[in-house]
Amino acid sequence: MSQTEMNEDERQLADLGYKQDLNRSWSAFSNFAISFSIISILAGCFTTFGQAWVNGGPIAITWGWPIVSLFILLIGFTMSELVSAYPTSGGIYWWAAKLGGPKAGFFTGWLNLIGLLAVTASVAYGCATFLDLTISEFSTSWADSYSLTRVFWLFLGILAVAAVLNIFSSHLLAVINNVSVWWHVAGAAAVILILILIPDNHQSLSFVLTERINASGFSDGKYWFFVLPLGLLLTQYTITGFDASAHLSEETQTASKAAARGLWQSIAYSAIGGWILLLAFVFAVQDPAELTAGGGYSNLIFDQALSSSWAGTVLFISSAGQFFCTVACMTSCSRMTFAFSRDGGIPGSALWSKLTASRVPANAVLLSAVIATLITLPALVEVERAGAVVPVAFYAVVSVAVIGLYLAFAIPIWLRWKAGDSFKPGSWTLGANYRWMNLVAVAEIAIVSVYFILPFAPQGVPFSDDFQWRWVNYAPILTIGALVLLQIWWSVSAKNWFTGPRHTIDKDVVEIFDEK
Repeated sequence: MSQTEMNEDERQLADLGYKQDLNRSWSAFSNFAISFSIISILAGCFTTFGQAWVNGGPIAITWGWPIVSLFILLIGFTMSELVSAYPTSGGIYWWAAKLGGPKAGFFTGWLNLIGLLAVTASVAYGCATFLDLTISEFSTSWADSYSLTRVFWLFLGILAVAAVLNIFSSHLLAVINNVSVWWHVAGAAAVILILILIPDNHQSLSFVLTERINASGFSDGKYWFFVLPLGLLLTQYTITGFDASAHLSEETQTASKAAARGLWQSIAYSAIGGWILLLAFVFAVQDPAELTAGGGYSNLIFDQALSSSWAGTVLFISSAGQFFCTVACMTSCSRMTFAFSRDGGIPGSALWSKLTASRVPANAVLLSAVIATLITLPALVEVERAGAVVPVAFYAVVSVAVIGLYLAFAIPIWLRWKAGDSFKPGSWTLGANYRWMNLVAVAEIAIVSVYFILPFAPQGVPFSDDFQWRWVNYAPILTIGALVLLQIWWSVSAKNWFTGPRHTIDKDVVEIFDEK
């Protein structure tokens, strides 16, 4: 590539050591759209509502959502500064390697990859569950023949379609994500209006703002410091995946500005829209006791407050939004896999970093789909509490997603704080505010990660009289186990061959361009 052919995006990428392999066809709006689609208030607000309802009740939703959202926005601001300085597909792990060396990059890359695989799996499974519920509203025979096996087959079909769409074309994905934004905006607005206008009765403002519920199985004495924080998984899980703006930065025009804005704006808009949507849910509850007995699942609210046709409409809007989210999650996961493989961080890297003629990492897409399937197999095991099926495996995969992604975020955020004023920012910067923002962001991630490896119910507490393996939150087994294995792998082997980001372009090209 000659210096006269290199535009500003390509020059900045070359300055970071890479040639323009991926197709840079995404607009600033498309970059925002993919993170907004992955956050997906039509996914997380619906699928993990029950976790907040039984672990805290309306308080966990009405107050927990905005408070936690503010902390996540701070995390987003710190990451926006990093992506502006380093707009590469490697994103999170590339930042860590740049600021902390190969070992930091290696651990960050694997944590980020584990989190992205888990979030892809959890969103696809949630989509399958809500698609099954949607069909059930319109078909009595379908509803009567419910089984976890059927949901799992739907899950496999959704993953397959998402993989095909990801392999087909990068430009098509940009279009799909643009459509997804408007679906989420219009769909959420439609659900809110339906829940305001159709139900005959609504809960009081006092109920929405002050009601506490503890159906976790743990004592009320643990409500504020243990039960309620478990309910905050709703917010922390829903507002995640915004690192997609970084992973797609090599395919985004004016990436240094666009990816930074896309990242933090996707958080801000989702936080506002999600809160209004959740308030509509809580106000529409007709029978709180029945909802609690049923596990707190959001579809029960619609069944209580709406006719079958209206409930089916709401569920369809959510299912379609979750499908858009699944496609976007797989895009982000495959780009991370491609970038990490490009630098030799994954076994079989040559295969996973290979691009098709249309410059799409198809093998990385297929790998993402297969692993997402494998880690969701425990969802076939049915677990009941007081007659209601409890998706322990789903919540465990959700926890793995949250822990993996946010720990991966914490490493470069901490390293950027340590770098201090020696850090060279891009066009979007926090200025001196990084000094406190980065510390608050890391502290929030550390606290959340501890809570989300704890048992969700007394039956999941090891060595207790009621302990049962089917109740185990296997998030700590996967995350802590992965960290131990990574440390062993690094000490025995990886430190000898993983050197961090590998340059794919001669830096002399960059120097010639700069002289021009």
